[in-house]
Order: sequence, then structure tokens, then C-alpha cells
Amino acid sequence: MSQREGNLEAPTRHPIDWKNPDFHDQAQCEAEMERVFDVCHGCRRCVSLCQSFPTLFDLVDATADGEVHGVAKADYGKVVEQCYLCDLCYMTKCPYVPPHPWGLDFPHLMLRAKAIRFQQGEVTRAERFLASTDVHGQFAGIPVVVQIANAVNHTSVARGVMEQVLGVHRDAWMPELATHRFRSSAAASPSTVSTNGERTPGKVAVFATCFVNYNDPGIGHDLLKVLAHNDIPYELVEKERCCGMPKLELGDLASVEASKDANIPVLARYAREGYAILAAVPSCTLMFKQELPLLFPDDADVALVRDAVWDPFEYLVARHKDGLLRTDFTQALGRISYQIPCHGRVQKIGRKTEEMFRLIGKTVAVELNTVERCSGHAGTYGIKKPFHETAMKIGKPVFKAMGKLGADGKGPDWISSDCPLGGHHIAQGMANNGLPTAPLAHPLSLVARAYGLHP
Repeated sequence: MSQREGNLEAPTRHPIDWKNPDFHDQAQCEAEMERVFDVCHGCRRCVSLCQSFPTLFDLVDATADGEVHGVAKADYGKVVEQCYLCDLCYMTKCPYVPPHPWGLDFPHLMLRAKAIRFQQGEVTRAERFLASTDVHGQFAGIPVVVQIANAVNHTSVARGVMEQVLGVHRDAWMPELATHRFRSSAAASPSTVSTNGERTPGKVAVFATCFVNYNDPGIGHDLLKVLAHNDIPYELVEKERCCGMPKLELGDLASVEASKDANIPVLARYAREGYAILAAVPSCTLMFKQELPLLFPDDADVALVRDAVWDPFEYLVARHKDGLLRTDFTQALGRISYQIPCHGRVQKIGRKTEEMFRLIGKTVAVELNTVERCSGHAGTYGIKKPFHETAMKIGKPVFKAMGKLGADGKGPDWISSDCPLGGHHIAQGMANNGLPTAPLAHPLSLVARAYGLHP
């Protein structure tokens, strides 16, 4: 095997052969983990990312000779459970990813181990429920029920029960249910004329996402306001279900396939009709752009949707480059502490939200403090009892950076992240650490505010 050190080429992802029976063979998976762990142990470049790597290195360092072969295979699961598939090690740190001959893909190896664990029935009913966003979102929008559920979930008694039954840490921030679902309360598009640009389709199909639909419709409404202000016709996709990312994080690949089978035929129709498909949660866009194409590499409709899905700021910045985005900003935003979430960083689109903020800053006052590091929230990882305190520890450098004081000695006017769950985790972490805090607003809401679209 070549001993070439490092890699100068861009990372290359290979399809996941998850329907091959060997994929779920535990012995073969453990052999591959030993090979990969040995390389990771010799490098240790990823030690500052998630808790998977410190866990692995502690296990290695505790062996008699300090080598991976001395780690018990039964302890490999301790490494696996700490991985939340953020992809940062693969996309930003590891020098041994394909096309390097050693071909390391740590996140997808952890996914394989999670899939085996799921197939063997080792994932609890509570974990499966937490990942079923379409299920617990069904109560959203029901009068009285929503108010009661939200009130109860704020009591110490209810949080104690949730900790015991669902494994949700009693101190972790939890989203409330919306009084009105986004999909049922969204305004119709006032624009009807589609103007294509050199880079951008002139009409948009909005994939609502579970969080926006059930928990924070305001993000979706602000996206629609921005599109309408720019005379971009839009419509909500005819029907949708969860993108599948929470199930992917569990290793429940059959449920991922079921979500794919429900969503892709609908989204493929919009792709064929020339729509840009936008979703306001980075994990959802990443699911359609990367994970589903790697899980289903021979599905032509999956590839079609992959090429039609845009991060909202990727679309808006491209629209500006086409000369088709209005820059009539009227409302100063002041000092913004903005975090780039992991699932945004690994989409290979650059820092598009930051570009949009800087564009706004050419017209009205914007002082931007960008933080490019993991918040530690990571899907359901940050709310689970075994991991919440670790998630807060991982996020602490972000909390401190987000609370950075300006030249006037004051903290931020806004804190923001493209990941709405991560944003709340950051807000909680800043408050818990006594750091200067501020109102939390999604970047789309700040753009709508800059346009003067907020009352």
C-alpha cells in the first residue's frame, strides 16, 4: 500500500453499498473500523472536532502497548455513539479520504456501524420516537392541544418524565409546537412571471422541512416574503414528509428509503418543470444533495432532485450575480454574531449566508462576526441525557466567540445560525455561561428585516 502522506486532491465521495449483505456483516465492519481507527490514531488531526476522536484515542492510550489492536471490539460502539454524521472530519480535516489510497470515510463507516446496531435491535423505542419528526409534529396547529403541550413541556415534572422515558436531558432546550403550521398558513405567491437568470431558475418550490412546518413557521414565512419582494414566483411542494436525516443518524436506512420513496417523485416533478427547490434547514438540503444520491446512486430521479436543490442563500447570492436580486435594504441590522453550521459547511457552496450579510452591509449598517465551528447540537445528540453536557462542552468555544464584544464594549445585537436547532443550542449555551447574549433570529428573518418586511 502506498505510504503517500496526505492528499492534495478534493475529497471524493463513493456510493454507499448498503444493500450488499456484507454491509451489515459485523465482523467485516469491525475489521474496517480497526483499519480506519489505526490510521486515525496515527494522525489525531481530528481530536478537536466531535467526541468520537477523543473517545477513540482514550481507548487506544489505555491499552498495554498504546495500539488499536489492543482495544476491545465491544468498545468500538463507544466511538460510534459519539458520531453525529456532521461530515466535518471527511470534508475539512482528514488527509486520507479518497482519492488517497487509504480511502478513509469515517462518517460513513460510523453510519455502517449504526445501521448494524439498528438492524440488531439495539436502538431503543425512545430513540426511534425522537427521530420521528413527522410523528410528534402532528400535534402542531391543533388549538388548545398546542398550548397545553407547550405549557406542560416547560414544567420540571414533565421534563423529569421526558428524561426518564425518552432520554431527553431535563436541561436541554426543546422546540415548542407551532400554533399554525407553515404549510397551512403560508401566503400564496403574489408573483406569477418567472425570470430565469444565467445561473438561477426564476421560480422556486419550497420544501418546508419538519422544523419550519411544525415548530418555527416564521422562518418559512420570512423566506416567502424575501422571494415575493424579489418578484420570484414560488409554491410549496405539493406534499412532503421528513427528509430522512434523523433516521439516517440512527442507522435506520429502511426508513430513509421510505422517506425517499415519498419525497423524490414529488420533488422530481418540480425539478423537471424548472423549479429551484429550496429548504431552509441545512441538514435537509444536505440530505437531498449528498446522502440520498450516495445511498441510491442509480436512481435518476434522486440525481435530478440533487441538481435542483439549493440552499436558500446559495440561491439568493446566485440570483444577485444574475443581476436579479433587489438591494433596496432599508433597515440596519447592527452587530450580528453568525454561526455557520456543519451541514452548511460541507455542502461545498462557500459562505453564502455571509456573502448575503456583506451585501446587505453595503447599503445599511451591518457588523458581522462569523463563527465557523460546530455548535455541538447535532440533531438529537445535543438533547439526549448521555450527551447533552458533552454537546455543551463541544459548543463552548462557539458560545464564547458568538458573545465577542465589539469595539464599543457591547455584545451582539443578534445571534444567528442557518441551523435553527443549533441556533437555540447556542443561545442556551451563551446564557448558561454568562456571556453577552441577544435575540436569536434565523438569517432569512434578518434578510426580511433588512428589506423592511417586518412590522
